Amino acid sequence: MSLNYIKNFYEGCLRPPTVIGQFHTLFFGSVRMFFLGVLGFAVYGNEALHFSCDPERRELNLFCYNQFRPVTPQVFWALQLVTVLVPGAVFHLYAAYKNIDQEDILDQPTYTVFYIISVLLRIVLEMAAFWLQIRLFGFLVHSLYFCDASSLEKTLIFTKCMVPEHFEKTIFLSAMYIFTIITLILCMAEIFEILCRRLGYLTNQ
Repeated sequence: MSLNYIKNFYEGCLRPPTVIGQFHTLFFGSVRMFFLGVLGFAVYGNEALHFSCDPERRELNLFCYNQFRPVTPQVFWALQLVTVLVPGAVFHLYAAYKNIDQEDILDQPTYTVFYIISVLLRIVLEMAAFWLQIRLFGFLVHSLYFCDASSLEKTLIFTKCMVPEHFEKTIFLSAMYIFTIITLILCMAEIFEILCRRLGYLTNQ
C-alpha cells in the first residue's frame, strides 16, 4: 500500500492531468530552478564580499549591506519556488492517498474542483511573490546605494556604497519577473484547458 502511495504521488507530481500542467512542471522544475541555482549563484554569490562603502571599515560595509539586502534574492526566490509548489504537492498527496489515477481527476467533478483550487492557489502565491519582489528589489539595480548609517555612528548620515555587477543583477531581476509572468499565464491557461475538457466531457456524456 505504501509503495503504491509513493508511486501515485511521484507520478502525479511528474505527470499532472493536463497538457499545460505537464509543460508547467517541466518549465518550473528545470528551467526556473536551473536559472536560479546556477546563474543566480554566479550573479549573487559573492555580492556581500564585493559590496563596498569604505574598504577600510568592514563593520560599515556589513551594516550597509544588511540595509541594502534585508533578504537575499536567492533565499527569496527559493522560498517562492517552494511555496508555489505546496498547493500542487498537497493535492497530489491527497490523490495518492485516495489512490486516484491522474487520468480520472478530470472525470470526477469533485477532484476537478480540488485541482482547480490548487491551481488558483498557485496563482495567488505567484502574484503575492511578484508584489513582494517589487517591494524588496524594485526593477533596477543602481551602481550606487546611499546608506543611512546614522544609527551606526552619529558623525555619519549617508554614505555611498558601490554595488557590484549592477547591470547583470538588473538583467537577472527582469528574468525572474518574466518567469513569474510566464508561470501565471501557464496557470491561467491550465484552468482554461480544464474547463474546456470538462465541457467536452459533459457534452460527450
